[in-house]
Amino acid sequence: MKYAFMTFSCPELTLDQVLAMATRFGYDAVEPRIDSQHGHGIETSLTAAERAQVRRKVAAGGVALCCLATSHSYADPAKAAKEVEGTIASVRLAADVGAPRVRVFGGRIPAGVSREQASDLLVDSLRSVAREIAGLGVTVCMETHDDWCDPSDLAAVIRRVNHGAIAVNWDIMHPVRRAHKTVQEAFDTLKPWIQHVHFHDGVTAGDGNLVFARIGSGEVDHRAAVRLLKQAKYAGYLSGEWMDWEPAETHLPRELATMKQYEKGR
Repeated sequence: MKYAFMTFSCPELTLDQVLAMATRFGYDAVEPRIDSQHGHGIETSLTAAERAQVRRKVAAGGVALCCLATSHSYADPAKAAKEVEGTIASVRLAADVGAPRVRVFGGRIPAGVSREQASDLLVDSLRSVAREIAGLGVTVCMETHDDWCDPSDLAAVIRRVNHGAIAVNWDIMHPVRRAHKTVQEAFDTLKPWIQHVHFHDGVTAGDGNLVFARIGSGEVDHRAAVRLLKQAKYAGYLSGEWMDWEPAETHLPRELATMKQYEKGR
């Protein structure tokens, strides 16, 4: 298995510092969250020269960029066209800096829009993206998130898009917490399209909000997820995503160690 972490763990760090931290803790890659003013500076506004510099720096450091995380989404008819343009720009950035994937969302379904209408809009939007990014070598991975946490809803969209450049980012937690599906059910539904994975554990507080917890102490069976991915010979990355939690120096090595224990069957 290959492991990464999203830069929400350390948004203040420069790219050099993020890469050094990944090396120190034994991660194979990092997942920059772009257009959020993180200290790594990887943004769609970078010039060609700046993009080339990022690519050289990453190559020299020995830690990959597994994915660029964005917040592009398509369920809102008033914003979908602009989001498609933004996605294409993010994919071009990914190609320039050497990241093979871009994470996107389906988005919240606005009032007055049916799920069927939103699904049609997602399919049309993702097909438009796929046409424009052909040949760039980057896969757009839609996450099990917001109104698309139910694996069946997401799978229905990806199946209709039916394009090799459009795949799934399986966030292991969200189908469990939001759609009340087991890890097995989510995996079985999404298996043909999973090309990126997010992991993090947590518990639901009394107000219904998520509180992060150590992997193995929350509501999500990551041991089962690792077993299923191993059995399927999953070749992508498992990327840890934690926001506003403990210091990176605390959770990054500890959570990776737990995942590697699961990988060993312990």
